Amino acid sequence: MGPIEISTIVFAFVFGGAMLGIALRGVVPAHHLSADSKDVVKLGVGLIGTMTALVLGLLVASAKGSYDAQRSELTQMAANTILLDRALAHYGPETGEVRGMLKVAVAAMIDQIWANGAARGPNVRREVLFDKLQELAPRTDSQRAIQSQAESMAVNLAQTRWLLFEQSGSSISTTFLVVVIFWLTILFISFGLFAPRNATVIVTLLVSAISVAGAIFLILELDHPFSGLIQISSAPLRNALTVLGK
Repeated sequence: MGPIEISTIVFAFVFGGAMLGIALRGVVPAHHLSADSKDVVKLGVGLIGTMTALVLGLLVASAKGSYDAQRSELTQMAANTILLDRALAHYGPETGEVRGMLKVAVAAMIDQIWANGAARGPNVRREVLFDKLQELAPRTDSQRAIQSQAESMAVNLAQTRWLLFEQSGSSISTTFLVVVIFWLTILFISFGLFAPRNATVIVTLLVSAISVAGAIFLILELDHPFSGLIQISSAPLRNALTVLGK
């Protein structure tokens, strides 16, 4: 399921819990709603609220860390691609075919990542590109140095691409998410249990449930950096594509 579907489920559980609490208020014996009972419930709910805040903080940190890491790697890949193209340009005109293959490989990578919403491993074009680099026959020390640097850059590009591919999976633990939803539901049940039945209370609980679902949505969006509303921009690679081969 995507972030929208999961967030909708979170909203249903949380707001449904609040409505359940309001419904239970009418059937729970009066002595169960005494001041002493409220104090005990408040202590328990306070503990659950603290744990929920800590786990939500961990989820946000994990998702944001993964998002920033992949964005940084993508920017570095774009810069290294331009450097590789410049190095091949200094090698000589015999690298024209390799530079053309590099440009095609970058264009294909842009289509693959942003069309599928996740990075994939290096494709055949990149492997052939590395083979073409090895087939170059340098005639001078300068060309030999450039060939060695170009091969090293090509390997680094492949490593970065595989790293993006390996990081494309979710960094959010399903168990963490389920536990947080359970805790949030308990919290809202307690809110409804001791809340009076009026429109102001219901609207407040509704807005609060929407806010909680929105927070989960943002976390899940950050956890899928190549799709959705908060996706990593393809601008670095597209900008690199415009200067390759020139």
